[in-house]
Amino acid sequence: MGDKTKLAVSPPIQVGGSLFTPDQLAKIGTVAGSDAKIEMTSFKQLYVEVPLAQREAIQDELEHAGLEVYPAGFATKSLIACNFCKGAEEAGLETARILNWAIAGIATPTPLKIGYAGCALGTSEPLMKDIAVVKMRDTFDIYVGGEPKGIKVLTGRLFVSGITEERLVPVLSTLIDFYKQQAKGKEKFSKFVDRITLEQLKQIVA
Repeated sequence: MGDKTKLAVSPPIQVGGSLFTPDQLAKIGTVAGSDAKIEMTSFKQLYVEVPLAQREAIQDELEHAGLEVYPAGFATKSLIACNFCKGAEEAGLETARILNWAIAGIATPTPLKIGYAGCALGTSEPLMKDIAVVKMRDTFDIYVGGEPKGIKVLTGRLFVSGITEERLVPVLSTLIDFYKQQAKGKEKFSKFVDRITLEQLKQIVA
């Protein structure tokens, strides 16, 4: 049988949400093979099990079909974005794409989910993610510490507000790097935020 590995596959961030084309779905089925396991995750990625020896070739084929491929498991997930119902420009589609390119696939102590909403309606439920970015007209608010699992669900707490588009990637990159350096073992991000405190985190990104 040979060793297997998993690829995290998602469509590009676009108006309308997580949309696969029929050709893309067919490509996933073809390259994975009839006996592959394909899992639909809660963070809008498909986990596709593939032979380890063919990983790079299969990734190339999937990317050539217009799909995005990331590491599965303990890494930042691709940006969990809204459907951009207010339009690409007003909801910040290009900003979301830039943010995704910067943060997706980074190795982390536990899987890290980052949400994005193009307006305060928050249809992508960003405050239920570890880190949330919400566009508020011409600036952005960032929330941290959301936890959707368990009987004690937590919503993210406001971390910084009114930051510019240019500051988004530096702030989130700093947050992720600090989490990687200071987390205790497989410490969840929400517990990490509680232990470190919002005040100290704000000093780190200031």
